[in-house]
Amino acid sequence: MAKYTTSDQLDVSALAEQYALDQVRLTPLAGGAANSSFRLSSVSGQFVLTILDNHDWPSARRLAAHTQAAFRLGVPTTEVVPSVEGALIIEMGDRPAILKKWIPGEVQQPLPVPLLPDAGRILAQLHALSPRSPGLEDVPAGTRRLSSNHMAEIAKFADRDFALWLTGWLERVEAVEAGRERRSAVVHGDLFADNVVVRRDGHLSVLDWETISLDDPLLDLGMAAVGLAQDAGNLVPARLDALLSGYQDIAPLSDEDAAALPMEIVHAALIIATATTGTTSASPTRPRAPSTTRCCSSWIRWRKRPRCEAERGRNRLSPAPGWA
Repeated sequence: MAKYTTSDQLDVSALAEQYALDQVRLTPLAGGAANSSFRLSSVSGQFVLTILDNHDWPSARRLAAHTQAAFRLGVPTTEVVPSVEGALIIEMGDRPAILKKWIPGEVQQPLPVPLLPDAGRILAQLHALSPRSPGLEDVPAGTRRLSSNHMAEIAKFADRDFALWLTGWLERVEAVEAGRERRSAVVHGDLFADNVVVRRDGHLSVLDWETISLDDPLLDLGMAAVGLAQDAGNLVPARLDALLSGYQDIAPLSDEDAAALPMEIVHAALIIATATTGTTSASPTRPRAPSTTRCCSSWIRWRKRPRCEAERGRNRLSPAPGWA
């Protein structure tokens, strides 16, 4: 568990010296599940200072390098500001810190439907990057997926029915994915509305590269659907349509991928459900993950297919208790 940093713990003079900034003023920013962020105002401009409370030094360096690489490769995101010595991270007290340029704009939750195609295009742009691109060579693999430790934690959930429900659906996902090979791509892993800034020019910038990894781009698209295309736990076909229309402007999906996407949306929802449920909760809220019927409705309209292939045969899903 991260121990958050407060502004009175920061040596503002030392910070200003490391970046050659004058008249520095810090204002705490809301949000951030793992780190402490501040808006930094100075004569030179506006920045975001993030104290990486939940990182050790190697992981902090990777995060800074991956963020800067995404920016330099053309992904609309924030730019990391090097110190006067050229370092992408500095030491604040005993913790690593990163300074980024401020992006004028706001977070809008939910992200308005007219902006969802832009989010889809950004995701497709990211997936098209070569993993061998400068700064991305050490991106880890599959960090958003549930690990053996996560699975062990499920077994400890106080709500046994919920644990069995999760395990059962994860086994179905594993069975459907078994033997299926798809190229790995650079993925964001957390494209939710609170990681998207609506800029003043009306376009989007994506923040928070802590879950960047090499993985199945279809799972990342499923995660984005969970993050951006649902309302109150229900997948909204119009929102999914908008997100996927932008994605397909850059990366059209094959029939096989279109049929597989509903299960990847379910997979993403199960990952979120597991990661956000504590072992001490006596009665966790059962997630209302999107049903296969809702997932497929967009494809039926687009492709004029009589039904989605994911509804057929042994891959057929029906909503589990607690699903809408």
